[in-house]
Amino acid sequence: MAHIIVVGNEKGGSGKSTTSMHVATALCRMGFKVGALDLDLRQKSFGRYIENRLAYLERAELNLPSPEYRDLPEIDPALLAPGENPFDRRLSETVAALEASCDFIIIDCPGSHTRLSQVAHSLADTLITPMNDSFVDFDLLAHIDPETGKVQGPSIYSEMVWNARQLRAQAGLKPIDWIVLRNRLGAQQMINKKKVGSALEELSRRIGFRVAAGFSERVIFRELFPRGLTVMDLKDTGVDQLNLSNIAARQEVRDLIKELRLPAVEQRPETALA
Repeated sequence: MAHIIVVGNEKGGSGKSTTSMHVATALCRMGFKVGALDLDLRQKSFGRYIENRLAYLERAELNLPSPEYRDLPEIDPALLAPGENPFDRRLSETVAALEASCDFIIIDCPGSHTRLSQVAHSLADTLITPMNDSFVDFDLLAHIDPETGKVQGPSIYSEMVWNARQLRAQAGLKPIDWIVLRNRLGAQQMINKKKVGSALEELSRRIGFRVAAGFSERVIFRELFPRGLTVMDLKDTGVDQLNLSNIAARQEVRDLIKELRLPAVEQRPETALA
């Protein structure tokens, strides 16, 4: 069975597609077979990222490890069972097709509440929730008392994750390993950074997730999208020099892969990400 990694956050602009692409490509570079799905059926940023990669590699005559991307198939309504949701069938068929040959499946969810996102969260062995390091994005996870800064209760998104956990428990599946990723951490606004960190630590104990450092705000992440490249590809393409910022970005990817504690990776230490 493939290990399913879902990247979810109901707020846009948190770095879901960048995170999905870097995790997927890093695992490919470690020798794993990785499938990829984008459930944002309108924008498809993750899907376009992979399409850009394949087009660039063909133009440059390069052969770099890449995930196998699949679009959700169209379903003939006549084939659906009474009361069956067509989105459920489209997702389940695609996941089943990839599971036969993949070690990992990366699913990038839309920045909104959809049926596909709900179902995907219930499939997650690992859930990554990227968030910008501010209380604007913290509201995704919980409601904060504006006077005291204390956590008042979980958000609608946290409740959806709780429901997904309940469904997995009822099905006898292992619990979701939930990681909240603090993206765009910067050296400035240290007071706000500490407040967000303290609130996350408190909330993590209450609703059960791990906190990890994500990706800093770097121009390189935006520049690589049109070519479908990641910071791990720079040495192999000769497109960009490895300056100090890019080297630091590569280390952030390595640290994230380590922090995910994926069983297949930990069982094969020879696959360490170069």
